[in-house]
Amino acid sequence: MPCTVFAFDAYGTLFDVHAAAARHRDEIGPQAQPLSDLWRTKQLEYTWIRTMTGTYRDFAAVTADALDFASARFGGISPATRANLLATYEKLDAFADVKACLAALMAKGLRTAILSNGTPAMLKAAVEAAGISGLLDATLSVDPLGFYKTRPEVYALVTSHFGVKPEAVSFQSSNRWDVAAGAKFGFRAVWINRTGQPDEYPDMAPAHVLPSLAPLAELDG
Repeated sequence: MPCTVFAFDAYGTLFDVHAAAARHRDEIGPQAQPLSDLWRTKQLEYTWIRTMTGTYRDFAAVTADALDFASARFGGISPATRANLLATYEKLDAFADVKACLAALMAKGLRTAILSNGTPAMLKAAVEAAGISGLLDATLSVDPLGFYKTRPEVYALVTSHFGVKPEAVSFQSSNRWDVAAGAKFGFRAVWINRTGQPDEYPDMAPAHVLPSLAPLAELDG
């Protein structure tokens, strides 16, 4: 079955999760990149733990909690820097290939969507800041479910919204664990491996591995 819906993870795939720390590097100091790395690691860890324990806090709260841990680990940051980082996280830089990819897919008559852990408000702000509102048919958040990826119900948000079977969906993520879960659900899972990471989860392999979003529109359905 050809893919008629192209769903994208947001954070790390469309939006650069390290852009906030990069913009405020002078405020944070030389530990800016390791702080950003730990911030992201803890952010994801907290989503998994809260899903497993049934203690949901939305992605904005989880993101703030992860920043507090990461900043404490590296000696602390000022309240002003904390506020700046969290505000910037609402409007992260989109990767350079995002607009062209979405436009090419829509030009082919394909439907596009975001499927994300982010809250509706976070995603709305990021999409508007990136100028891609008109290139998306839907922005789907886990927030109404009260749990995070990798629960299969999250991936079912796409099939329910568009009224299609999983095999009609091409799902793109830079997160290998997300790709594994999408493949397990039945999507054509495409790993956007921007940084050349080694593969994981060989039993839940991606259909394609791409170095960026640029070649996506040229894949066979």
